[in-house]
Amino acid sequence: MEKPVVNLDEAQMLTIIRRPVVTEKSTQGSEHNQVTFRVPLEATKPEIKAAVETIFKVKVKAVNTLRVQGKTKLWRGRPGKRSDFKKAVVTLVEGNTIDVTTGI
Repeated sequence: MEKPVVNLDEAQMLTIIRRPVVTEKSTQGSEHNQVTFRVPLEATKPEIKAAVETIFKVKVKAVNTLRVQGKTKLWRGRPGKRSDFKKAVVTLVEGNTIDVTTGI
């Protein structure tokens, strides 16, 4: 299977990786060389892989994505909906690490 060619400049890569997800579950993933990021709904796996490898200078083994549907909440007694978003779970090659507590 051919690898797709990704042509992104550095500004586009910085918009793909919005922020790390720091939750109890994503922290447990760090034991398995995984880091979780919030990404745009339009971002593809090859784009996410290229952005992480370029920005953090690490080697990516796999990228898994999932869409999170926004919750319906009441705000001042009226129903409202939170935005949908996409999470990317990036598995790094053994020996590579990303410290999400520091900035880019």
